[in-house]
Amino acid sequence: MRLTGLIAATFTPLKEDGEVNFDAIPEMIERLVEQDIAGIYICGSTGEGHSLSTSDRKKIAEKSLEANNGRMKIIINVGHNSISDSCELARHARDIKVDAISAAPPVYYKISSEAQLIRTFEKITNEVPEVPFYYYHIPALTGFNFDMEKFLTLSSKKLPSLCGIKFTSPDIHEYQNCLNLSKDNFQILYGKDEMLLSGLVVGAESAVGSTYNFMAPLYHSLIREFREGNLKKAAQLQLEAVKIIKAFLKYDSFPAQKAMMKMIGIDCGPVALPLLSLTPEEEDDLRQELEKTTFFDWAPVVKK
Repeated sequence: MRLTGLIAATFTPLKEDGEVNFDAIPEMIERLVEQDIAGIYICGSTGEGHSLSTSDRKKIAEKSLEANNGRMKIIINVGHNSISDSCELARHARDIKVDAISAAPPVYYKISSEAQLIRTFEKITNEVPEVPFYYYHIPALTGFNFDMEKFLTLSSKKLPSLCGIKFTSPDIHEYQNCLNLSKDNFQILYGKDEMLLSGLVVGAESAVGSTYNFMAPLYHSLIREFREGNLKKAAQLQLEAVKIIKAFLKYDSFPAQKAMMKMIGIDCGPVALPLLSLTPEEEDDLRQELEKTTFFDWAPVVKK
C-alpha cells in the first residue's frame, strides 16, 4: 500500500462528562473530505487513544469507517500498554476492513532494544498478517528514540506486514536515511507539521498530522508551490504554519487544538484525563494570539 497526500490525525469528540460523543464524528469526517484530506489516522496521540477504553476505541473506528464510506484511507492506531488489548484492537480493525493499522510501543515497562521492540510487534502483527502495519515513532511521547534504520533492517523478515513508519520526530537526517534505506519496500510517513517542507525536500510522499484537521488548505498550497519549484513561496507558507503552531504551543498541544476546532465551528468537546482542557480565559488568550496570525484565513469558520 502506498499513501500519498495529507493524512489527518483525527480528534476524538468527547462530551462534558468525558464520554465519547460518537454522534459528532460524521461532521468531523465531512470537513476532512471537503478539505481534500487523503486519509485519517484514528485514536493516535491527537485522538487520545491511550486514554480511551478498548471498547470505545472499537466503536470510534466503526463510526469513523461508516462516516467515511470509502472516501479516505483509514489507519487505526492499535497501540496499548496491554499487548493482549493491542491484538484485540488489531483483529477488530481487520474485521471492519480498515486500510492499515499502526502502533507505538507500550511505555510503562521500558523496551531496551530494537530487537525487543520487534518481538513486541511480532505478537500483534502475527494476529493480522494480511493488514498493513506502520510503526509509530514518536520519541517525544514514548521516550523511546530507537534507531529507525536498524529497526527497518531487522524487521525485514520478522515483520512481513510492515509497510513503514509514521515518523514523528524532527530528526530529518534520520528520516532521509530511512527513505534511502526503504526504496520501494517501506513508506516513511512524515509526522512533523511544522517541518513538512523539510520532509518534502528529502522525499516525503505523505504526511500525518494534527493541524491538517483545521488548516489543510495552507499545507495543500505549500505542497503545490514546492512541486512547482517555488521554494521561496513554499518556505513562506511553512513559516505561516510555524507561527500558528507556535501560538498554540504556549499551551498543552492537544487541549489547545481542540479549542481551535471549536473556534472554527467543529466542537470536539473537552480532552480526557489526565489532560486538562483550556480554561475560558486561556481560550480567549489563544484566540487573540491566533488572530495575530493567518489562522482564520486558512481555517474559516464552518457555516451551519
